[in-house]
Amino acid sequence: MTFKSLRRSLLLFPVLFVVLLVAPGVATAPALPNPVLYLIELEYFQASGKQFVRYRYDVFNKDAYPAAMFAAAPALPPCGKNTNASRTWVDLYDQSGKRLYGFCALSKPADLNGIWFALEEGVIPPSYIYIEMTDRQTNTKYKSNLADTTL
Repeated sequence: MTFKSLRRSLLLFPVLFVVLLVAPGVATAPALPNPVLYLIELEYFQASGKQFVRYRYDVFNKDAYPAAMFAAAPALPPCGKNTNASRTWVDLYDQSGKRLYGFCALSKPADLNGIWFALEEGVIPPSYIYIEMTDRQTNTKYKSNLADTTL
């Protein structure tokens, strides 16, 4: 090794050291996974003199989402009259993209075990549904798999 190449190596060492120190701080947080949706039960109930079926779902990987995503977000637009709607809203869609129902006030990731839509008894449900979780603060959407409507 010549004196010139040794000197160049010694000059590059501090630059490399600084890059290695700074790089972890610059790295972004890992991306969150898409929700994994599955049907947990069909619940039969009566309302206003009619019979209904509630299709209840859970998100298998709900623990992968930080609690902050479901915190009240009064600085963001309200959900109807609810000025403390959560940061993340969850909408249920049939396989063709028709919105079935939505939730705008889930307060923690564990609440994803109680999402649902209902149809009057005798109405044929869509074959599959999916959800979209919209983080309104970051304007990020997380779309689930297609989940069955039959057990």
